[in-house]
Amino acid sequence: MMKQPVTIMAVGDLVLDEPNPDFYFEASTPLLQQADLAIAQVEVPHTTSTECASVDVPAPPADPANLAAAGRAGFAVATLAGNHIYDCGPQGIADTVRLCREAGMTPTGAGMNLTEAWEPAIVERGGHRIGVINVNCVGPRESWATSRKPGAASVKVITHYELDSANPGGPPTVYSFCDPASLRTFTDAVRELAGRVDIVIAALHKGIGHLPAEIAAYEFEIARAAVDAGASAVIAHHAHIMRGIEVYRGAPIFHGLGNFVTVTSALSSGDENSPERQAWAKRRKKLFGFSPDPAMPTYAFHPESRNTAIAVISVDEQGAVSGGFIPCWIDDDARPVPLGDDEKGRQVAAYIEDITREVELDTRFSWQGREVRVSAPDA
Repeated sequence: MMKQPVTIMAVGDLVLDEPNPDFYFEASTPLLQQADLAIAQVEVPHTTSTECASVDVPAPPADPANLAAAGRAGFAVATLAGNHIYDCGPQGIADTVRLCREAGMTPTGAGMNLTEAWEPAIVERGGHRIGVINVNCVGPRESWATSRKPGAASVKVITHYELDSANPGGPPTVYSFCDPASLRTFTDAVRELAGRVDIVIAALHKGIGHLPAEIAAYEFEIARAAVDAGASAVIAHHAHIMRGIEVYRGAPIFHGLGNFVTVTSALSSGDENSPERQAWAKRRKKLFGFSPDPAMPTYAFHPESRNTAIAVISVDEQGAVSGGFIPCWIDDDARPVPLGDDEKGRQVAAYIEDITREVELDTRFSWQGREVRVSAPDA
């Protein structure tokens, strides 16, 4: 079979925890349906389970019926590895995996045991076999799958704090790195998948939540290790705010795609929420320096997170990969709106370039139609 050019689109987190989820995809569906393959991160369980299996700040389960809206919007692969996927226990994972399949999406990254969690999504588009492998790099450990426990495929990350001054209690220098054995399990899986497919997309749930621009050391380590092991591109999510973009050995690395459709009342400080979530709402401003916009009660995220994007991974007939993005703005109704080469689109693109420069990446950005293409500085 002769291979054809293929366009892969990917977005960040989906939290479909409000009624009428199709409304939130209205502006983006026509574009997403043009992709040969569209990938999204399903952030929370979709289930009727009332179990609370997390000792962290648990996400409430989303309406099982809401997940079908992602399939109707055009997504065909759903990545599930994340810190909230086990919040409703085994039933939450079983239901979410089943509902993804019923919505026409191939899930990856979570399952009823370790083998299922590590199983990649493999699809064929334009004669290319495309594999998506998905791992979680953040806690809580309760979310991690084992050989006999449901959960997410995960890579263990170690954090070391070192006090560099003589002031007890002062701010430390933070070092983060992947546990070598855990990282090797991941890179072995990427390498094995690369032997079975033409294109490997590594999807990583990683990053420091809600902080603009910052990329921790382990994030560069695991993303580049994925490329070294055979990944053609890397996409990431979890931080709920955009991150910079780099091109490493020709492979685009989207260090964080921010929010896409993320609508929920669970992050507000309303009295109807659990004590844990109310306490989290109070800590948020101290930790991250922002308060949610009261005019957007279902979008309790950093104001800069309204700058977002759809990653575009282009594959030519020979299988060569290049990357870019379509700037998007989350409007006052919490809907991601794709933009073009206009004033607002250029503002969002400039924001993404600025946060890329802030972490000392020298990626080149250039407009091509409604896309911003990314390349290495010496390309």
